[in-house]
Amino acid sequence: MSDGTPADLFFDAAIGLLQRVREEEAESIAAAGNLLADTVAAGGRLFAFGAGHSSLAAQDVVYRAGGLALMNLLAVPGVVGVDVTPATLGSALERVGGLAGAVLDTSPVRSGDALVIISLSGRNALPVEMAVNARALGLKVIGVTSVAYASQTTSRHSSGTFLKDHCDIVLDSKIAVGDAELTLDTIPAPFAPASTVVTAALMQAVMATAAAALAGRGIEPPLLRSGNVDGGHEWNRRVMREYADRIFYRH
Repeated sequence: MSDGTPADLFFDAAIGLLQRVREEEAESIAAAGNLLADTVAAGGRLFAFGAGHSSLAAQDVVYRAGGLALMNLLAVPGVVGVDVTPATLGSALERVGGLAGAVLDTSPVRSGDALVIISLSGRNALPVEMAVNARALGLKVIGVTSVAYASQTTSRHSSGTFLKDHCDIVLDSKIAVGDAELTLDTIPAPFAPASTVVTAALMQAVMATAAAALAGRGIEPPLLRSGNVDGGHEWNRRVMREYADRIFYRH
């Protein structure tokens, strides 16, 4: 590592990655936002899925103040975050074939919906099969992944393919294989992952694009407001009533 505190160097690395995705993924971000807007305008529903830490960026756009009320979390038991015990079980489940199909078959997804699949490596069976099966059901699939993994690692899916190979639109997070931005002579392993920062920013950029695209068509974006501002709960109740048939995180 060069001069500067570890904190400074991490911020520099994260800002550099954000600048790269802003510039290099602009067209894909626009396409993804417009795909979500198309889905909403056509009466479709929106879903997001991620396993392990990739689930953090998926959860960040669900039931979110300032976010689209129609974004639902497609949850796979045991892989959403690191709350399962032991945590290593979640990693193991990502490599289990057939799990994605079982989840989709028992979920509310249907043809005409859109699914965002977030997977840093895109190499495990779960995200690959999730994309394949979702498209077979008639969903549009947006993949958020690091394309570098496809050239520097091998797939863990029987087809030898990666998430990026089965998407309508791919957003490349530019994260280096291993997801660690810093090294130090006194520390034996690279450290300081930035994938959550970058992937969450990509997701919010897509959401912002979708909201603006809907407004541009004369459709009020179904946005949620913070419950901590006056009138927020009343606003949200109205939105949830209007779109009750497309929101699955409430009864």
